[in-house]
Amino acid sequence: MKALKVLAQFCFVLLLLSTGSCTQQHPSASPSHEIVFAIGQMPLNLDPRYATDAASECINRLVYQSLVDFDAQSKPVASLASWLEISPTLFRFTLNKNRAPFHNQAPLTANDVKATYDSLATLKDSPNTAEFANIKSITVIDNDTVEFQLKQADQHFPAKLVLGILPTKLISENHDFSHAPVGNGALKFVSWQNKLTLQRVNDNQKISLIEVKDPTVRVLKLLHGEVDLLQGELPPELVKYLQTKPEVTVKTSTGANFSYLGLNFKDPILQQLKVRQALAHAIDRKQIIAKAMIEHSREADMILPPEHYTNQNSLAPANDYNPSLAKQLLQEAGVKLPLKLVYKTSTDAQRVRFATILQAQMAKAGIALEIRSLDWGTFFEDVKQGNFQLYGLTWVGIKTPEIYAKAFGSHSFPPNGFNRGRYADAELDKLLADENWQAATVRIRQQLPYVPLWYEGQFSAMRKGISQYNAKADGNWDDLGTISYAH
Repeated sequence: MKALKVLAQFCFVLLLLSTGSCTQQHPSASPSHEIVFAIGQMPLNLDPRYATDAASECINRLVYQSLVDFDAQSKPVASLASWLEISPTLFRFTLNKNRAPFHNQAPLTANDVKATYDSLATLKDSPNTAEFANIKSITVIDNDTVEFQLKQADQHFPAKLVLGILPTKLISENHDFSHAPVGNGALKFVSWQNKLTLQRVNDNQKISLIEVKDPTVRVLKLLHGEVDLLQGELPPELVKYLQTKPEVTVKTSTGANFSYLGLNFKDPILQQLKVRQALAHAIDRKQIIAKAMIEHSREADMILPPEHYTNQNSLAPANDYNPSLAKQLLQEAGVKLPLKLVYKTSTDAQRVRFATILQAQMAKAGIALEIRSLDWGTFFEDVKQGNFQLYGLTWVGIKTPEIYAKAFGSHSFPPNGFNRGRYADAELDKLLADENWQAATVRIRQQLPYVPLWYEGQFSAMRKGISQYNAKADGNWDDLGTISYAH
């Protein structure tokens, strides 16, 4: 920890020296001024049928439109289309009359809706395919109307239709949406080489995303006027530092994205409940939030935050820090101490910092944590393939309780879902099938298929002159559709 403090102090010296010796003039503005957004990790896949990483999801919300979106209470609302429940197994969707065409100027019709969801049946490696296995048939009534016939009743079906709609013609041509997306959203794709450049449809404002892995360098680029916007992925010291700079505006908000410790249930040690309970009691979340996270961060208990409509009677977060109890549980499980475990994370500086703190805390509970930090692509691929003992990740932008089935159902192992730990529990499967969310979350709370950590607070930092952009609870970048720059 002393080494981390020395490193942080050194970084701040560099910051002060650099910002004092470099000019801070913003590039000259013009109607064609390009707004530059620096992010820690580039998106991995801009095909909405495949995308699961946070950056891809954020971009896809802007490039594509989905039939359905969510309100502030995470309840489904009409987006591209309104709907009518004809029967428990039949839903009719009517597209908005004033809908925008695709970015290639082809009109968006009900045929495109059908083609998008039909295509999932042929994509065996899509993590979304299993979720739509209940669709029996999709019928186009006319250009504006499409009907979904289900095999079994599902009153929550509309809430699942959040995939961006793709053009039929390009689907049939096997177009590479992952690297050259074509949707009908507020932003259209321009190019993707050293940077990802998008253009706003209504006013041609260009917005470029550049990858800057090091958080200190991202801050320096913002202060020097090389970039206009940052969001998330900074340690609290750098956020507080930015709040002292007159040329920068910092906005913060409560977060809803759920961070957790993932466990591999193919590991016989982690299959033991007492070992999982020990891990939960070996982590001092309060200290981590107080010392290493930005304001508005809070302890978490479930994937969906307390304000979600399914959590009205939710309990306070459990599993308080108790290293003595953790050590006792390990001994009761017959584990020889210290218990050696390998924790995988990305190379992001803040994620490595979290891992280092976890390592120090767990040592007091008789757990020897080995940290392996990998580049994002390798790390995420390892997680999807089940190549880990422990890992740290965050669920981003989750709105519906069906996430519990996708994350913990025994039929949701990748690529058929997001049960990356390969957890299987017949009792939980039954509760999930019955959509008994309250009982299911109680079961999850008891069995600990993951160790819940926190909902990280959100912030955005921008150059003076940038306006109409705010940090959102789920970390989305939707305000890139409205952001503006004034000289």
